[in-house]
Amino acid sequence: MAFDFFRSSVAGAAFSLAMLSGAAHASDLPSKKGAPAAPVPPAITWFDIAVTIKATTDYNFRGISQSDRKPAIQGGAELQIYDNLFYAGVWASSVDLVTNPPAEIDFTAGIRPKFGPVSFDIGVIQYYYPDESRYIDNLGTIWTPKNTDFMEVAGKVSYNWEDKVTIGANVFYSWNWLGTGASGTYASGTAKYNLPFLEGLSVSGEFGRYWLGTTNTNIAFPVAIRLPDYNYWNVGLSYTWKNLTADIRYHDTNLSKSKCFTLTSDPSGITRGNAGGAYSSKWCNPTVVGSLSFDITASSLGVFAPK
Repeated sequence: MAFDFFRSSVAGAAFSLAMLSGAAHASDLPSKKGAPAAPVPPAITWFDIAVTIKATTDYNFRGISQSDRKPAIQGGAELQIYDNLFYAGVWASSVDLVTNPPAEIDFTAGIRPKFGPVSFDIGVIQYYYPDESRYIDNLGTIWTPKNTDFMEVAGKVSYNWEDKVTIGANVFYSWNWLGTGASGTYASGTAKYNLPFLEGLSVSGEFGRYWLGTTNTNIAFPVAIRLPDYNYWNVGLSYTWKNLTADIRYHDTNLSKSKCFTLTSDPSGITRGNAGGAYSSKWCNPTVVGSLSFDITASSLGVFAPK
């Protein structure tokens, strides 16, 4: 009996050790579920190029026609670095201005940091008008500076709410507006609403004010001219389908025709002896502008793909 008890005790202990050993080995085996997947860092587009081409019924810049109320062709290219954090670009448009340049060419550079739904754009814009000539009438009156090139510093901020509503604020400053030596500060607020019943359809608008200074007699005109401040606003409807965007927009200012002439030297207003039309311009009048633009990026074509 004692021997049987001893034998059963040894057998029980051996079985227990075998079970413990098996459990230990089983815990060393990999789980069928596997370890949690490591988070994948978002892909970064180190370089990209954005290209735009646009046809418009009138090149309207802050409420003033730059193409004498005629259609204009526009286009540009922008190099974007590190997910569009840094950028540099060139943009051009056909124009019909009093100094008769063949085009307006803008050079831009800056930085676009983003913090969640808030985006910033801080940069500079150089407006260049090649081969322009100073306008002097038959009586020797000087109507324009020698050249109207100028530079602006720009600051923009926008807030995007769930890709439904975007609101923004913008400030632009130039110390030599249109080569006149006068300062120019433009500030505006913008808003855009993506309409829910049709993808790609949106309504947007802008309200801004331009504060302008006094011209410098050393570089612009023989006498100093206090340039008029003015308000500008626009509202419009746009529809984007793939790479195409159609836009129709109403533009207006609170400038009178005579104050518009002061800012533009519109050649059609330089008619002496006609009290009804002399020294006036329609370039700042209310207008409806339609445009069609095509936008594409190199990354969308597989060039500079994210890594």
